[in-house]
Amino acid sequence: MKLPVYLDYNATTPIDPQVADAIEPYLREHFGNPSSDHVYGRRAKETVIRARQEVAALIGAIPEEIIFTGCATEANNLAIHGIARALWPSKRHLITSAVEHPSVMRPFLRLRDEGWSVTILPVNGDGRVEPAAVVRNLRDDTALISVMHANNETGAVQPIAEIAAIAQLHGILLHTDAAQSVGKITVNVDRLKIDLLTLAGHKFYAAKGVGALYIRQGTPCLPPITVGANHERGMRPGTENVPALVGMGAAARLAHERLASEEPRIAILRDRLYQHLQRSIPDLALNGPSNDRLPNTLNVSFPGVNGRDLLKAAASDIAASVGSACHTEKGSAASGVLTAMALPAERIAGAVRLSLGTPTTHADIDHAAQALTAAWRSLSK
Repeated sequence: MKLPVYLDYNATTPIDPQVADAIEPYLREHFGNPSSDHVYGRRAKETVIRARQEVAALIGAIPEEIIFTGCATEANNLAIHGIARALWPSKRHLITSAVEHPSVMRPFLRLRDEGWSVTILPVNGDGRVEPAAVVRNLRDDTALISVMHANNETGAVQPIAEIAAIAQLHGILLHTDAAQSVGKITVNVDRLKIDLLTLAGHKFYAAKGVGALYIRQGTPCLPPITVGANHERGMRPGTENVPALVGMGAAARLAHERLASEEPRIAILRDRLYQHLQRSIPDLALNGPSNDRLPNTLNVSFPGVNGRDLLKAAASDIAASVGSACHTEKGSAASGVLTAMALPAERIAGAVRLSLGTPTTHADIDHAAQALTAAWRSLSK
């Protein structure tokens, strides 16, 4: 059976064949525990060290600043709860944005329930935080600002460098969830002046169930969420998932090597898809910024139809998403991201997220555009 064109790379990516090849020996002969003091353990430990070096190189960090986790959700929780615990009670205020992933928003809401003051910044019509809004909401007791680097639904890239400059001027720590941006655009922690940054392996062709948290040297020591042995400098106890870390390191190395050529190639394909749809569908609306956006992400609203119904009609030809998992099965729940952008209800209802990846071809794009157009026409009759 021929599978539909996959355009849901912001949800997850396939494991790159080179990454799978790198992982395979560590599922079989190289099975040692990195804490064991014999040849099997030493080999595993060396492998983890190499993976840490490769992940660090991808974001311009040093290996000692990388803490491996089980996923980006865990990394976000470690960053947010860790800073809150480290700085309480001298600091009592936190800032985030209205378009964050639940793995950021829900820790903030939990901390609010525990007595922290939490400011949720609005976004403009492009889904971006205005740096001036950050300045207006600073307090003497602000501990942390957490704003995602790029949005998972619209691809909007936030002005993190400007926000970091504000945070640094006022002595406030900055965390960014970069799960969607790392591997798609250049992310350099020194140029961005970020204190903490979250990565997700399965967003750049590694396996699911592995992530990392970058913690700039000099950042207050984060109390662990779970306690145990002294793995990952005591911040993330538990025996390392060596095969997954091997894969994340290999994927980071490949992303580093390919980024300069892959970023413009993907952007060309994304724009080709948008142009096809624009020509065929009157009043098609782009959601999010036209420029400050991930090269692989196209979020558009199809007029007069429901986005979920559209994707069901085209399901034999294309696999894509309406966006956030907060949409219910019947499509009755509005996207929190598009709602925060103050888009009209009918535009939100017709929204579809199309996200491209390394395997995407020109033929895939042309086929997807035809399928989406045909589905829209059938539903518009």
